[in-house]
Amino acid sequence: MSGNDFSPDLLLAEASARAGGLDDFGPGDFRQGLQVLAQALEQEARLSSRGRALLREKLLAQLVNRLVIEDHCRRFPEILELEINDPLVIVGLPRTGTTLLQRTLAVDPQFSKAQWWETRYPAPLSGETLEQPLQRLGRARAEVAAMIEFLPQLLAIHPLDAEQPDEEFMLMEHSFLCAMDSYVNVPGYTAWLDRQDQTQVYRYLKRTLQFLQWQQARRGIAPGRRWLLKSPQHLHTLELLFEVFPGAQVVLTHREPARTIPSLASFIHTLWQLYSDEANAEAVGEQWNRRMARALRHAMAVREGMPAERFLDVRFEDTLAAPQAVVERIYRFAGLECTPKVQAAMGQWLSANGRENRAAHHYSPDQFGLSDALLQRDYAEYRARHLGA
Repeated sequence: MSGNDFSPDLLLAEASARAGGLDDFGPGDFRQGLQVLAQALEQEARLSSRGRALLREKLLAQLVNRLVIEDHCRRFPEILELEINDPLVIVGLPRTGTTLLQRTLAVDPQFSKAQWWETRYPAPLSGETLEQPLQRLGRARAEVAAMIEFLPQLLAIHPLDAEQPDEEFMLMEHSFLCAMDSYVNVPGYTAWLDRQDQTQVYRYLKRTLQFLQWQQARRGIAPGRRWLLKSPQHLHTLELLFEVFPGAQVVLTHREPARTIPSLASFIHTLWQLYSDEANAEAVGEQWNRRMARALRHAMAVREGMPAERFLDVRFEDTLAAPQAVVERIYRFAGLECTPKVQAAMGQWLSANGRENRAAHHYSPDQFGLSDALLQRDYAEYRARHLGA
């Protein structure tokens, strides 16, 4: 590949050709984000040849998705008429039990949800029917298997599964105004991103959820009463979540940051190693500690101006010790009933998928430059408010 691997003009043209000549990429000023990201990928990311190929394909696939999604929204206007206003959204630092809660709640058909393969491949591929997304499923399974083979420690950090509900983060990425620094070290893009209005990220997220719900109905999956979402990303932009989804309720998960931040740094460092042979552990620690400390301060400030009934606090320790009691609290908060049949199904799921079934996650805060003194200082306000310390 050449130095123009990430040229936006080339990527847009190639995506259009791949999508059979479609040329409407949909709403939002995603091109500027793509341009800034492309420059950072070339100049800062120190990509390996493998990482360069993987990321270029990722960006291309996202652009193709935009084209195909927009084509379907034009041909089937009922997609954008679907009402998605009141998701139940699990938000908290990574490593605070968010995945466990999401997948336990997802057992209930009252919730609409997106599996990992749907967030990675939200649009049908060429030659594939909406009713039988076999190509997308196959690609997602193969991709997850390849990631685990290349970096087996991933499973100890996040239980990756192509056919389990997962974060909407990869849907949000389609705006190119989201934290691509999860994958690579692109400080120029990150600094630019922090200055941008990200409302369009949420507007496009809603569009993709409408498209997924419409597809699910074509596959015979009845829509739930509410969407179930989950992503730490919302900590940075909580006010926009409520702006675009005015009936949203948020379950905030809490755990001692001195435990979560080094673990998050280990996860991000592992992801960086997929794309670069020069992934710097201390750079990960500095960037992600700074960003998550700021995100928590921002989320606390947004909450100050919101009605109390929009939020429910859940401690990680409670999720581990008594998950079904936590689930009962969430149902009361959400105004939903959990039937005995669903409670039993959740119990079975928890028995089969508890954290004790996962491999141990080994890391040291020191390798990421995260001293106890630093973590005590940066999260003092959060700790005082939510952890009683």
